[in-house]
Amino acid sequence: MKKSLHADVCDKLRFSKLYDKYAQTLGNILLYKYGSLLNPTDKVQEAFIKLWENCAKVKPEAVKTYLYTTANNMMLNEVKHQKVVFKHQKIKPKDYTNESPEFVMRKKEFLKRYENALSKLKEEERTAFLLNKADGKTHKEVADFLGITKKVAEHRIYSALKQLKNELEELN
Repeated sequence: MKKSLHADVCDKLRFSKLYDKYAQTLGNILLYKYGSLLNPTDKVQEAFIKLWENCAKVKPEAVKTYLYTTANNMMLNEVKHQKVVFKHQKIKPKDYTNESPEFVMRKKEFLKRYENALSKLKEEERTAFLLNKADGKTHKEVADFLGITKKVAEHRIYSALKQLKNELEELN
């Protein structure tokens, strides 16, 4: 096996020479393979940035392979991304709704009543309730987050739920 003359890719002068040696050729290969729309020169720059970040891990004899593989993978990721973008551009956003105007109005009114009922809760009950119901945290997670016991968290959540039900049912 051939012994490497230079053990460190992290040397600034050596890195600069590697850039001079490979950047143009790598950019041309990417340009020929993928075209100019996907910014092959940007991918070359990013590949060299990754090389610099990982210079201690990359052996000098593997630099060329590392650069070409990294840049090619970046281009393939960009191609995948562009496919997703084009797919979503084809889908027209829905500019209509199946909901009746009365339903939309009742929904808005209910949201206002719900927010009003939430504001009437004690702060600790509201916090526990929203952590559980809006953020989806378990009773144990709520307790840990607030620095209370699980039983206290459960009590606050159920107390808030009971008050909200009473408040919202009164308004119907």
